[in-house]
Amino acid sequence: MNITYNEAIKVLNAAIVKAKSLAVPVSIAVVDAGGHLVAFARLESVYGVIDFALKKARTAIMFGVDSDVMGTIIAGADVHGYGMINSNDGLLTIGGGIVLKNEDGNIIGAIGSSGGTVEQDKEIATEGAAALR
Repeated sequence: MNITYNEAIKVLNAAIVKAKSLAVPVSIAVVDAGGHLVAFARLESVYGVIDFALKKARTAIMFGVDSDVMGTIIAGADVHGYGMINSNDGLLTIGGGIVLKNEDGNIIGAIGSSGGTVEQDKEIATEGAAALR
């Protein structure tokens, strides 16, 4: 199962509305179930957060959990987290990457937001994800 382009745009637009309401200059990435970019917006954000938004989304889809949850798992695990974080062109295990599910609860993609505080990024991505419900 993959997110469609129309679904990705719906998610992206909801996240954009939230970011604008918070007056946060973010980048927002929506990826499919394979971690491939489907939709993207840069809202006056600095260059570096473009990559961060994509990495948050890819982290969420790769592990099937929100990016901050993966960060907690790595931090609490008795494993060498450096290897996990630096795999697959790098992961970003802080808030702002949210798994996207369809009506049946199947994972179809993920959204990542970066440029605000961790709490703002998570709030923006969560609002985008809610557009699928």
